[in-house]
Parts: sequence; structure tokens; C-alpha cells
Amino acid sequence: MTFHATVLTLYPEMFPGPLGISLAGRARDEGKWALDAVQIRDFAIDKHRTVDDTPAGGGAGMVLRVDVLAKAIDHARTLNPEAPILAMTPRGKPLTQARVRELAAGPGVIVLCGRFEGFDERIFEGRAVEEVSVGDIVLSGGEPAAIMLLDACIRLLPGVMGAPSSGTEESFENGLLEYPHYTRPTEWEGRTIPEVLRSGDHAKIAAWRKSQSEIDTRLRRPDLWERHSDARDQPASGARQKKKD
Repeated sequence: MTFHATVLTLYPEMFPGPLGISLAGRARDEGKWALDAVQIRDFAIDKHRTVDDTPAGGGAGMVLRVDVLAKAIDHARTLNPEAPILAMTPRGKPLTQARVRELAAGPGVIVLCGRFEGFDERIFEGRAVEEVSVGDIVLSGGEPAAIMLLDACIRLLPGVMGAPSSGTEESFENGLLEYPHYTRPTEWEGRTIPEVLRSGDHAKIAAWRKSQSEIDTRLRRPDLWERHSDARDQPASGARQKKKD
């Protein structure tokens, strides 16, 4: 099954962009995934091909029209009826590696890229659209976020990465940040590779990497560490263990 990505955008010329080179580009050339970049403006209902209008209630900027968006989404569904529809917006649920794995295991995605002040809210009520955010930042449009989403999915497709373990020993795969990496030269400006990594003792190396992963997560991402600790302490029954006095 080929992973099929349909991107709904006002700037289809932005695709494939970075997705046309390196691992993603090679995988596309090999038929492991396919891409359609669809111009939202093609579904405008007036001769001026209008896609936006002023906000109801007043305010700055423009809002993408729900009737135009619905037509674009309905068209995308004909290309890939089983694909989930995601809208890239800072108001969405934060994207996680777990969600990326779910998407990569499916038939593909339909990605709706916003512009201006965003989407008419009724599109989320009238169509099954999942709102997704790639971070607590505001971009000029949803296209860069869509590229991030697709890159995260494509690298997990079968045969895209060289070593199978490359996709599992990564930050966020086990709820933690990845351990630090080193390579030659052994010494650089007085700084040496940790001795344990040069020991050849695979058990000690694995233990060191696990420890470093936990330390870095606790210090750099206390939010991740808290979730990881909660999950680790969760009993098999699914009920949270009571904290000991």
C-alpha cells in the first residue's frame, strides 16, 4: 500500500519542497509514497476565485471561507477516501510521535494548510477535520508545518530508513529524549568521548545511554519526564497507583 498525501494549499508550488530530496525524495521516486498538492483557489465559487473574507464580528485579517474549504476537502476525499484529514493550526492538539506512527501506518493523510487568520470554525463541525499543531509558534501559513508532518510520517514507512532501529532509538519514541551521540575524533579541543562508549561493553553502554536519556529528559523537558514517570508508575489495571506517604 502506497502512503498517499494530499495537501490542500494556496501555494502548491511549495511542494514537494524539501520532501523531494534525501530520504523522502528517494522514497517518492521509488513509489513508497505519493503526493498531490491541490490548489484551494480552484474551488472558489466566484469569478474572482475568492477564498477568504473579513472576520465576522470585525477585527484584523481575513478568514478562509468554509464553503471553499469544504469543496476542496470533498475533492481530496475522492483521491483518498480512507485518509484522515488534518488541519495545521496553532489552535490544534500538539502533534506527537505516537500520532505520527498511527498516521504512517495508514493509507496516507489529507493536510489542510491555513493562511491569513485561519479557518472558518464551521469546517471542523461540518467535516471530520483533526486540528494539529507542531509547536507553540505562529507561522505565515500551514505549509511548513505540513512538510514537518509529512517528513515525520515518511521516514517511518517501510524501506525508507536504512536501519530498522533508526526509527525506534529516537527522541520521543519511548517518551524520553534521545541519549547524546559521539563519533571520531576521540579527542577534540580537550574534550573526549565518554570512556564507557569506548569500552566495548554493550551492557554498560546500554545502561549509560538509558541513564543519560532519563537525565536529559528530566532537566530539559520536565513535562515529558512527568508524563513518562506517570506512565511508568501506571499499574496494568490502568488505575493510577496511589502515592505513598
